[in-house]
Amino acid sequence: MFTGLVQDVGTVERVTAGPVTDVWIGAHFEPADFKHGESISCDGVCLTVVESRASSFRVQAAPETLARTTLSAWSAGTRVNLEKALRVGDRLGGHWVQGHVDGVGEVLAVAPDQGSWRLSVSLPAALAPFFVEKGSVCIDGVSLTLTHVDAASFGVMLIPETWAKTALSTKRPGAKVNLEADIVGKFVAKMIGRRGGLTEEQLRLAGFTSS
Repeated sequence: MFTGLVQDVGTVERVTAGPVTDVWIGAHFEPADFKHGESISCDGVCLTVVESRASSFRVQAAPETLARTTLSAWSAGTRVNLEKALRVGDRLGGHWVQGHVDGVGEVLAVAPDQGSWRLSVSLPAALAPFFVEKGSVCIDGVSLTLTHVDAASFGVMLIPETWAKTALSTKRPGAKVNLEADIVGKFVAKMIGRRGGLTEEQLRLAGFTSS
C-alpha cells in the first residue's frame, strides 16, 4: 500500500528483456532502505525489490505487467517516480494507492496556469465510472485531485512542488501514463454490482465476480 506521495525520482539504468523482465533503477535511497522482497511503487506500479546495491535496485516485471502498464516502454534514461511501501503509523498525506494500475492514459495537453500546471489526460472508458470531480486519481504514482471529468478525458493541476519533485514535469502531449482509480470508487461500484449498469470490464476492475 502507498499514498501517492513521491519520495524520489529515479532513473532507469538498464532493462533486460526475458521471460521476466529485469529493470535496474538508480535512486537516491540508501541500500539500508530496502529489504529483499519488499514492495516499491515505480511510476505507480507495485514491484518487488529483488536486489539492491549502493545507489540502485533491481525489480522484475512479468508479461502481465508489461501488457497493462507503461513499463514496456521504459529504457535507459527513463525517469520514474518512486515511493517506498507505507509503514503502519505513517501519515497518509495523499490517498490509498495499491500500485495496481487500472489502465493507461495519454497526456492530451500540458499548460502553465499562474505558476501551476494543468494536465489533461485521456480517460479509458472502462475507468469512467470511478472518476468524479474533486475525487482522487493516481497518475504515474502521484496522488492528484481531479479538477474536471468528461466522457473522454479528465484534468488535474500540479502545484510547483509536484512539478519540481516528480517526473510528471517531463510529460508532453502524446506521453502515456499509468492510471489507478480511487479504491473507494471501486468499492462503491462493487457494492452496486450489476444493478448499476456497469460493463463486464468495469465490474472486473471493481473486483466483482459472478461465480
